Amino acid sequence: MKEKPARRRFLKQAALLSAAGASGRAASQELAGEPWERVYGAGFRGYGQPSRFEQPVQRYVFRPYGDLAPGSGAALAPIERFEGIITPSSLHNERSHSGVPDIDPKVHRLVLHGLVARPLTFTVDALLSYPMTSRIHFLECSGNSNRALSPQPMQVPAGAMHGNIACSEWTGIPLAMLLEEAGVQPQAKWLLAEGADSAHMSRSIPIEKALDDAIIALYQNGERLRPEQGYPVRLLLPGWEGNMSVKWLRRIKATEGPTHTKDETSKYTDLLPDGKALQFTYEMGVKSVITKPSSTMKLPRPGLYEISGIAWSGAGRVRRVEVSTDGGVTWRDAVLHGEERPKALVRFRMPWEWQGQPAILQSRSTDEKGSVQPARKDWLARYSPANSFHNHSIVSWSVEADGSVRHVYA
Repeated sequence: MKEKPARRRFLKQAALLSAAGASGRAASQELAGEPWERVYGAGFRGYGQPSRFEQPVQRYVFRPYGDLAPGSGAALAPIERFEGIITPSSLHNERSHSGVPDIDPKVHRLVLHGLVARPLTFTVDALLSYPMTSRIHFLECSGNSNRALSPQPMQVPAGAMHGNIACSEWTGIPLAMLLEEAGVQPQAKWLLAEGADSAHMSRSIPIEKALDDAIIALYQNGERLRPEQGYPVRLLLPGWEGNMSVKWLRRIKATEGPTHTKDETSKYTDLLPDGKALQFTYEMGVKSVITKPSSTMKLPRPGLYEISGIAWSGAGRVRRVEVSTDGGVTWRDAVLHGEERPKALVRFRMPWEWQGQPAILQSRSTDEKGSVQPARKDWLARYSPANSFHNHSIVSWSVEADGSVRHVYA
């Protein structure tokens, strides 16, 4: 998308302000040199690490059972510290039900069986020999943003509420290729995918999705999967709730109907006001979050700022993101980066001159199918107060007169 005139004015004014500040300092003082400029630098490392000054950038780890089950819970990405659309592998969101297994790839097997003409067993080396494809997709837990459903707005960073989302380049084998090789029988309408963790986490998958864009992923962001992301092999179902992209994949079984496992009956259903529950609500709704400025941040002074954030949709491409600075009374279109990719994060940006008055910041995204991110009150009206899944409603940040940014319900 072309750079809009308002953004060009913003960049020009910001550059002038920066130059004015620099001119007040003597050039000789700026070029005097720092201690690290006078010593020989560190040597090479076999595996690169972030700067020690970036160590505070960590995931938000939640362990609901404490030391009784230290591997059960979630680690949320610090989305307010990121730029662009790709999440570093080491800061990717993580959801595990029974910890991360230490799997030897030489021993691990993937079994494809059930209603197939030729049951197959794959070693990891065999999978690595197949032709591969690479795609950029987001991965979001259906429980993401459930902390934004508390009775009172939580005052925590954006990532601690909305960070069960990440976006990576995934590389692997189209699942349709393996199903074709096995000869899936016509009566097979579903698959059961099961992991090799001690919980044997498993989900039922419609055959249409498996034949569409499902991937048997072996690489993430150019390197082999991290253990917490399913090493040595995982399933990836783009745009669908993260729990279905089964990690540590050990078997796929072709079946006539859904298996109704514990992971899709006792959990991952949407509770309705009449006491019933929606099952198999797979697709993640169109959504956006302003990450800068966001909750717990503080604007140091009135002046020029850039409102920035991320947007996504499980239905395909994000086509529009609007930003409001007055709590939804008026809206302006933001500039988008990455909107050409389906089921991937989009980065949106909009220049904003804060004049020191209270403001309420919101973003609202629209996808290629015309779905619009709902207001919080409208989303709440659809579900039981006990429902904690698939919250994709509009997020509101209040900027106070002193520049402090708070989470509010508007």
